[in-house]
Amino acid sequence: MSDLGLPIVALAAGLVLGAAFFGGLWWTVNRALTATVPGIWFGLSALLRMAVSVSGLHYIARWGWPSLITCLCGLLIARGAVKHFTRIAC
Repeated sequence: MSDLGLPIVALAAGLVLGAAFFGGLWWTVNRALTATVPGIWFGLSALLRMAVSVSGLHYIARWGWPSLITCLCGLLIARGAVKHFTRIAC
């Protein structure tokens, strides 16, 4: 892959992983508020979200430190985006 292609792919992967993790967290909190057993929602969701995120980060880490750091930056950008788009209007 070219010198510019790898960081772009790593950033995109970080954005997808972050959107899945933090979007899934937002969805879980909304579902658990009305669930009869919210502990199951939180527990299974946490395991699934962490498994997907750690697996993705582990895969990206094989490309080297610069790609891993770029992926983590994408994850943080996605966190801010999910936080912005899921804000409740007052």
